[in-house]
Amino acid sequence: MPRSGGWVRVRSSVSGLLQRRMFLHAVLCLLLLGSGTGSAKPTFRTERVRPEPQLSPKLHDDTGSFQYDHEAFLGKEEAKRFDQLTQEESRDKLGKIVDRIDDDKDGVVTMEELKTWIKRVQKRYIYENVANVWKEYDLNEDNKISWEEYKESTYGYYLANPAEFQDATDKFSLKKMLPRDERRFKNADLDGDHAANRDEFTSFLHPEEFQHMKEIVVLETLEDIDKNEDGFVDQDEYIADMFAHEDGGPEPEWVANEREQFSDFRDLNKDGKMDKDEMQQWLLPQGYDHAQVEAKHLIYESDINKDEMFN
Repeated sequence: MPRSGGWVRVRSSVSGLLQRRMFLHAVLCLLLLGSGTGSAKPTFRTERVRPEPQLSPKLHDDTGSFQYDHEAFLGKEEAKRFDQLTQEESRDKLGKIVDRIDDDKDGVVTMEELKTWIKRVQKRYIYENVANVWKEYDLNEDNKISWEEYKESTYGYYLANPAEFQDATDKFSLKKMLPRDERRFKNADLDGDHAANRDEFTSFLHPEEFQHMKEIVVLETLEDIDKNEDGFVDQDEYIADMFAHEDGGPEPEWVANEREQFSDFRDLNKDGKMDKDEMQQWLLPQGYDHAQVEAKHLIYESDINKDEMFN
């Protein structure tokens, strides 16, 4: 049978983007809980894809529980230990986290300190993720992962038992994912030696974090949404990727708003569809700093005296 995280895992080119945003939101929610703030409004919408269950197996529902964010921030095992703490102990532990954010040790956390810490945690998550799966793919333990090793670990069972998958019709079927992964792997393999070192494998698993992988992120997303395969994403395809109109009733108000967003801000040349350049501006906008946005959001929610700092 395939290894854990193998052929049954269907990855998306932008799942990492959403995971990163959800992870940052997890940080905010946990800190806000510790600071006594009632609830935090998320600064992002769930769009494009649902994330893989890597951050937490819990449902992400801030209206009913922060358990998802709790596990996403601390990790499942640490979250279990955290759950055994009293409220006073929990606050003490969160206070120690805030002390780590306060780089100059002046007793307050500034916007810049918070942004720096969020970026540090963000990078830690990415590299820890790679470290956790490295042995799964480095079969000959040479500290590199060749394409053949990755293919065997991920698709070996499928390749050995193709008859079991003849009826697969989903766009993300293994027949389509294998060449797609190979294309991404080659793009990540900067030195062209058909093997990925740590940095190259990191860019393979998290392409949204690397400049040289941006075209792959855009291309894979385009292939996901472009149902008529004309090389563009029209408004209906854009909406269908976020909303399944199953009951035949009127569209929710947010869908109408998204249609306006498509017309006003996504379709920049007003030809009724998004091309690759417009897709990139949507997915990876220049000058947009997620850590900066989340830091501002946290300061806004928790800064009672409006001095743009909190303790």
